Amino acid sequence: MTLPKTMRAMVTMGHGDLDQMVLHEDWPRPDPAPGEVLIRVGACGLNNTDVNTRSGWYSKTVTDATTGGAFDEVGEDDPTWGGAPITFPRIQGADVCGEIVAVGKGVDPSRIGARVISDNWLRDADDPDDMNKTGYFGSERDGGFAQYTTTPSRNALAVQSGLSDAELATFSCSYSTAEGMLTRAQVRANDTVLVPGASGGVGGALVQLAKRRGARVIALASEAKHDEVARLGPDVILPRAPENLRVALGNEKITVVADVVGGPYWPTLIDVLERGGRYTCSGAIAGPMVNLDLRTFYLRDLTFTGSTVIAPEVMPNLIRYIENGEIKPALAATYPLDQLREAQAAFIAKKHTGNIVVTP
Repeated sequence: MTLPKTMRAMVTMGHGDLDQMVLHEDWPRPDPAPGEVLIRVGACGLNNTDVNTRSGWYSKTVTDATTGGAFDEVGEDDPTWGGAPITFPRIQGADVCGEIVAVGKGVDPSRIGARVISDNWLRDADDPDDMNKTGYFGSERDGGFAQYTTTPSRNALAVQSGLSDAELATFSCSYSTAEGMLTRAQVRANDTVLVPGASGGVGGALVQLAKRRGARVIALASEAKHDEVARLGPDVILPRAPENLRVALGNEKITVVADVVGGPYWPTLIDVLERGGRYTCSGAIAGPMVNLDLRTFYLRDLTFTGSTVIAPEVMPNLIRYIENGEIKPALAATYPLDQLREAQAAFIAKKHTGNIVVTP
């Protein structure tokens, strides 16, 4: 196969607003290094990580909710998920679905032609369980907002599915984040899980994956989105932020809160947890600064778990769930790559349910 020397790519040039993403028609196509594969991208999903990294929201100098725009001040020492600087220019985009079209030295050539999705966690091959030795696809190395991308061969997971590239591009980040949260919180069939922001990519994945574990699921979402959220299978759907959540829940006993929202409503979520309950978090789109009454925390025997770096087995498990038809995509919209700014603006507006993807 003859491959072009250049490619179309949307390149993030620095921290700031949407205009920091610049379309290049002749960006150099990468070559796979030893142990890597070259993927022709079929589709790439959008996620909060893309927005937060581009805007610099992860920096401790930022205390506001995720807005997607530029902040007045971004600390350049800690503006990424891992609390480290990022190198620009950078091709972002983590949720790749595509086809392997070339391999680097040491990779079996039979992998060429395989349909794959990305395992976004870049691990030390000799010490994959060490969280301090991890990076993220589209952050520590170039990702999928382009026609081609490279990744370590072990991070390109073969998938057998009748789903479209755009549908498969909804899984890698949102669903692995959700499964990582549920794994960290040890969610089981006897749990009742409360999911704020259930209309989002991670929220919808939490609903499906908690149900897959046999748990009872209570979803919180804007009432205009209830019909779409209902398709994901929650047992109960409530408004996004009921004024009196305890009353709204009735006799429901919440043993787990799985949250990516945070913000001013956060204390209300903690207050409804049963004694011995668990709170697991992998985001704070409504704001990272919250108020905690430590008496609630210790007198009610609560357990809090943060969840970012997922266990190595999470992505292979997700592949199995996809191939067995145990989870389904929630594809909200597809945009061409040259409209990535518009796609990200729609993503930030949060008027959709599910995931948005771009195609090169």
